[in-house]
Amino acid sequence: MSALNEFLEKSYTAYHAVKNAADYLTANGFSELFEGEDWNVEEGGKYFVTRGGSSLIAFTVGALDNGLSFKIAASHADSPALKLKDNAVFTTGAYEKLNAECYGGGIWYSFFDRPLKIAGRIVESENGVLRPRLAESDYFVTIPSLAVHQNRGVNDGFAVNAQTDLCPLYALTEQGGDLISSLSSAPVAAYDLYLVNAQKPYVFGRNGEFLASPRVDNLTSVFASIEAIADVLAPGGVCVAAVFDNEEVGSRTLEGAGGDFMERTLRRLTSALRFDDDEYYKALHSSFLLSVDNAHALHPNHPEKCDPTNRPAAGGGVVIKFHADKAYTTDALSAAVIEEIFKNANVPFQKFYNRSDVRSGSTLGAISLSKVSLLSADIGIAQFAMHSACESFACADYASMRSGLRAFFASSIQANGDEITIG
Repeated sequence: MSALNEFLEKSYTAYHAVKNAADYLTANGFSELFEGEDWNVEEGGKYFVTRGGSSLIAFTVGALDNGLSFKIAASHADSPALKLKDNAVFTTGAYEKLNAECYGGGIWYSFFDRPLKIAGRIVESENGVLRPRLAESDYFVTIPSLAVHQNRGVNDGFAVNAQTDLCPLYALTEQGGDLISSLSSAPVAAYDLYLVNAQKPYVFGRNGEFLASPRVDNLTSVFASIEAIADVLAPGGVCVAAVFDNEEVGSRTLEGAGGDFMERTLRRLTSALRFDDDEYYKALHSSFLLSVDNAHALHPNHPEKCDPTNRPAAGGGVVIKFHADKAYTTDALSAAVIEEIFKNANVPFQKFYNRSDVRSGSTLGAISLSKVSLLSADIGIAQFAMHSACESFACADYASMRSGLRAFFASSIQANGDEITIG
């Protein structure tokens, strides 16, 4: 778990996660391709391409004697955070604070009294050249809670006001300084900077069976996908690990699953392998997409929040997610495919449904299918405290997810009409 812990700790933002994933892939023999250049792709090759510094698609090419097909695991690298506005530093009396807005649907009270880092992307400007680069502060800021003596009703219910309550303490006014100069010595034209929890992951439980960390949702899925695709060179077809940005805010961006990154990559890959459009469309018929995003575990203090008959527990294996209104893409056929693959590989799994009187969350799966239509299922790790500044899960479930994705990439999925053969 040490590699996962480091990935969780150091991947402060989607920009950092993609850089860390790219470094891992490069160290494991993958070659980088670029959207603005020609692609030279061969059987047996391992490749990746990034977009905007915050999304990445990696793929490996197996033997193509039996034609083209894709096995895709898609996840997202962004997590709820506070995003800095321009002119971020402002003063209240003796203090300098930071002006930020909410990114995604976080449990915002969980961001109080934490060591927060400033991290993300800055765009340096030099001699007419704009150069994006990663940035992170070498200091912490924090959002101090209001004392119970000054907010007597805090334990009876506290509604966080995003403008007044979520302004981190940056400096004493007399000792403050320019924010950007602390991150770059070059002129900065613009930035995408976030306030993120900088706590280190930690193991807990009587037997060390749980792991708590920032950004469990959804970096556990990202890293499991990257580890799995680096470990498996499938005997046939193309394996794909796609990592998107902006899932927490709807995915409809250049780097999100609602953009054309997936479709364009698959089409360019098809062309580079010397297949035509007709072969591409036929390939989709025998292809499969896993939307890999975490699920809610049965909560130890609130079991009533779970469905009465489908109650996935931390430590119970990979969760397959279902929803009647298609917030999740799984149906009977796609579930049967994944269950067969997992059974053959001795990967434990369980099933998740929301309570029927509770609005469901969603994933990037359905959005991805609007661009590239193929058989699909939603899976994830059962976790606690989703969208908190610090989330947790059972360590065994990460191992199960990684094994499940390895088995998925190593499998053969052949469709003949409505009939599917698993090998």
